[in-house]
Amino acid sequence: SSEMFGKVTKLPLDENSPFYPRSPYAAAKLYAHWMTVNYREAYDMFACSGILFNHESPLRGMEFVTRKITDGVAKIALGKLDCLELGNLDAKRDWGYAKEYVEGMWMMLQAQKPDTYVLATGEMHSVRDFVKMAFGAIEKEIVFEGSGVHEVGIDTKTGKTLVKVNPKFFRPAEVDMLQGNAQKAKDVLGWQANMPLDELCAIMVQADIRRNERGFCF
Repeated sequence: SSEMFGKVTKLPLDENSPFYPRSPYAAAKLYAHWMTVNYREAYDMFACSGILFNHESPLRGMEFVTRKITDGVAKIALGKLDCLELGNLDAKRDWGYAKEYVEGMWMMLQAQKPDTYVLATGEMHSVRDFVKMAFGAIEKEIVFEGSGVHEVGIDTKTGKTLVKVNPKFFRPAEVDMLQGNAQKAKDVLGWQANMPLDELCAIMVQADIRRNERGFCF
């Protein structure tokens, strides 16, 4: 997981960048990474470590901010929700398409020798950017006003507030920004990310609209 990099000082991040995990989740992932490397080097096992930056799809769990956004936008489109409440809008991530990343995992296992690879798009967007893309998928333009906990997202056509910041959704130790460099995966495996984020976001919103119309959500 790219969360292993945590508190970064230099971007973009590749296989040689230092780790600084900021959560128990990230620390556990880092343990798994080094165990993989150790068994590969000590016991000559074909063990690859894929450091995957955020990879999204309509199957993303609701505990992740991208899915929370697309489901919230879907509910707003269907009149089931008035306002979407989020935490840190300034957090920046490198979001890609899960299907392409799974293909990258498979390609690692077909290589001549096992190694460590970063999979990423190389592009970085804020949570605020993702919110705008999600509302764009239902043909709503959002403008943000204010700052900090007082920042709101307003529908430019109706003037209605559709997004608010709620401090209860802030992380105790935030990872401010993550951006990956997947040049090694491109050079060695022939892998690269291709799905534009706005298209991926629209796919997720439409999937959530269909689910909410059927009264089914997960």
